[in-house]
Amino acid sequence: MRSDNEAMGCFLLAVLGCYSTSAFSSQGTADPSSVVSKPLPSPAESSSAPAPVADTATTPATSSASASTTAASPSAQQMLERMTQAAQDLSYEMSFIRVNKSSIDAMRYRHARVNNLDLSQMLQLDGPRREVLQRGGEISYFEPGVEPFTIRSSHIVDSMPSVLHADFQLLSQYYDFVPVGRARVVDRPAQVVRIVPRDDFRYSYVVWLDEESKLLLRADLLDRDGETLEQYRVISYLIAPELSKAMAKLNEVALPPVITFEPQTKLDMSWSPSWLPGGFAEISRSRHRLPNVDVPVESKLYSDGLFSFTVYVSPAEGRNIREQLVRQGRRTVQAEQQGQYEVTVVGELPPATAKRIAHGVKFAGSSAPTAQ
Repeated sequence: MRSDNEAMGCFLLAVLGCYSTSAFSSQGTADPSSVVSKPLPSPAESSSAPAPVADTATTPATSSASASTTAASPSAQQMLERMTQAAQDLSYEMSFIRVNKSSIDAMRYRHARVNNLDLSQMLQLDGPRREVLQRGGEISYFEPGVEPFTIRSSHIVDSMPSVLHADFQLLSQYYDFVPVGRARVVDRPAQVVRIVPRDDFRYSYVVWLDEESKLLLRADLLDRDGETLEQYRVISYLIAPELSKAMAKLNEVALPPVITFEPQTKLDMSWSPSWLPGGFAEISRSRHRLPNVDVPVESKLYSDGLFSFTVYVSPAEGRNIREQLVRQGRRTVQAEQQGQYEVTVVGELPPATAKRIAHGVKFAGSSAPTAQ
């Protein structure tokens, strides 16, 4: 018989497992990466060295967010919008690392746009071979020990910062875009821009954008104190138009079947958060049972277009659950008991924000969630 705290620990582990988006790709079938494994010319063969550039960017963690942005913000916003466009339009290969306090992941990403169709490959470079392939609106995952599968999505989200696919026109209602200056990254001159929230309820970004290609070369995720929670950093990259020909072979590969999810947006749930930071809206909801813990749970996913979080509600089933707050890099987990329910908030939020959201969950009825 497990104690309440042990059961709570299992619940948190299950929630973290469900929330994680790093379930990469697998070797269960013939290796699809072979169709895009053709070596590319070195950067020295493809482009000349950039002119020296003075590093004029101030330290992101200490630079003032109160800089005059009235006239400069449109220019900074335009740079960010060109970044997202370049990521979609160009044919390129880049190796990058994703660093947080607990791990360093080395990845390689390839992208090409062929006949108006996005073709991409994400490959983990260390450890077991994990791979993600994109062909248009389908994303396929390959990972040892896991049956390969495909989902429908417009882009690969694993290991990539959310700024790459953000709608900055929409975000401009809740964030300021502050130009910081110029810097040198990967031996390239870059423009540095801060993405600063207009409230204290979410994190901020500092991004380095290649002056010539407009591609994202580095992105630092900062908390409200300016501490770096996670860093995405390109260590080498190459713009290679010839990559389109190699990537086009993805059209000939038999990818795993598409997993279909029944829409659950109309599920009737008797609870909702009474407070959310401005700009966050419900994206989806679900009702299911958590793996490894036979507990019915309801969940709602929220996003402001840059950050996201999920609220989970499940029956406490007679247990006395003590309040727990866990922060793992960019992810915060706030769990607490409200009467006969257990409420857990998991997502890219400052701890104080996650706690306020969890405290504010209100229940309209007394019936606990039941999985179907």
